[in-house]
Amino acid sequence: MSLKTQANIERPDDFYQELIDLHRDLSEEQSRELNAKLILLLANHIGDMTVLSEAMNAAKKDIEAK
Repeated sequence: MSLKTQANIERPDDFYQELIDLHRDLSEEQSRELNAKLILLLANHIGDMTVLSEAMNAAKKDIEAK
């Protein structure tokens, strides 16, 4: 398995809205904790360390390019 970087979410606008709604009324600390828990749940679901490493490297590279 390799990291999918092309759009792969069936209803991306619905996903984005649900993600935004999930953070509504949370403090900044609660929002960071929620993100961390969500990342860990999704990482566990993926389960493939190669894909997870590829995703982490891609995310960091994107941040560093800014």
